[in-house]
Amino acid sequence: MPDSYLIAGARPYGEEPTDLLIADGVIAAVGEQARSRAAQLEGITQVDAAGQIALPGMVDLHTHLREPGREDAETVETGTRAAARGGFTAVHAMANSFPAADSAGVVEQVRRLGQEAGWAEVHPVGAVTVGLEGKQLAELGAMASSEAQVRMFSDDGHCVADAQLMRRALEYVKSFGGFIAQHAQDPSLTSWGTSSAAQMNEGEVSAILGLPGWPSVAEEAIIARDVLLADYVGSRVHICHVSTKGSVEIIRWAKERGVSVTAEVTPHHLMLTDELVRSYDPVYKVNPPLRTEADVQALREGLADGTLDVIGTDHAPHPTQAKECEWQQAAMGMTGLETALSGVQHAMVETGLIGWRRFAEITSERPAAIGGHADQGRPLDAGEPAHLILVDADARRTVNPEEHATKGRNSPFRGIELPGRVTATFLGGHPTVLHGELASSRTGRTA
Repeated sequence: MPDSYLIAGARPYGEEPTDLLIADGVIAAVGEQARSRAAQLEGITQVDAAGQIALPGMVDLHTHLREPGREDAETVETGTRAAARGGFTAVHAMANSFPAADSAGVVEQVRRLGQEAGWAEVHPVGAVTVGLEGKQLAELGAMASSEAQVRMFSDDGHCVADAQLMRRALEYVKSFGGFIAQHAQDPSLTSWGTSSAAQMNEGEVSAILGLPGWPSVAEEAIIARDVLLADYVGSRVHICHVSTKGSVEIIRWAKERGVSVTAEVTPHHLMLTDELVRSYDPVYKVNPPLRTEADVQALREGLADGTLDVIGTDHAPHPTQAKECEWQQAAMGMTGLETALSGVQHAMVETGLIGWRRFAEITSERPAAIGGHADQGRPLDAGEPAHLILVDADARRTVNPEEHATKGRNSPFRGIELPGRVTATFLGGHPTVLHGELASSRTGRTA
């Protein structure tokens, strides 16, 4: 018999309390009908959700699951466990695995691993270029027509710096409704791959610390170029991890012009600044780098007014030895799946910039629409797929990465008290998380 649950007293989108009946993988009824129909079902489980907020399951357009090839850092299994604990019911696995996801075989492998794990839907992201080397287009059509049905392509971690190659990629994916997600970083302005590679945001702090600076224009120049290219060829472009005030302004201009551009921002760029780098703690080393307080405020405003479309975690786990070393040798990246909800609640909801309805738009509805996943990001109405979460918004917790499901311990929020706690995650009506702890995956795996 399929799982049946009566979620009692939840507050959809933070509004008035009601009951939700989950049966046969869908939200079978809401309100009084939920309780009356639940009384007719045998073996139903009641979940007391009094005071908790019900939201659509979150969807991440930007997750690094590392597998295949970097299982020392993360696997699809551990990464999707972390996703479930963080309230995500779907994630997009970036292509910078080893080998890179630049062929139908690799994206199908990632898809199968996600299906076998069953903690969250896994949508592989295809590489734009072979080996993410920026020299030759990858098998875009083959990945699109594979069982993985890839529609999102990105060399994330590397910029598609060649304008002609970027144009051709935009033209190619247009034919089957795909889009390019660009890591906006002009390598000629950051000297990436040399001994003088940029190490942090270029500004007052980098000058004081004597670390090579990463200018905001390195990001902004690529965004400006790519929105013009997308407009010229009539294709879609998505900007990964926007980090500067200037980038927000360029994207706002492009949208006003009617360019088909979408953009994401990470929780860490909404909260943290380059002042933290004064500690030389490599946990704060990330690509793009932490910027200034003025950038943080511009990002928050851009997310609130719709210039920035979605939250992308850029969850980037690393082995301990890759982060616990001297700054210049440390890997770039931060974990994010298990703290994303709390970070956005802190930066956007508790500051009054958005409410829980808008929260659902930027973490679920809009990313699902961008990714082309009709069954995710759905409203909490009768008949809709039961991908949903329960959140105790009043809870507060001190972040301890040692308790996380991800293999990565490189959380920039270690020791910081954050609001909000995911108490339940339902994936297609199946509870992967209950009472704040991992339950079982949709395929029967347990923690």
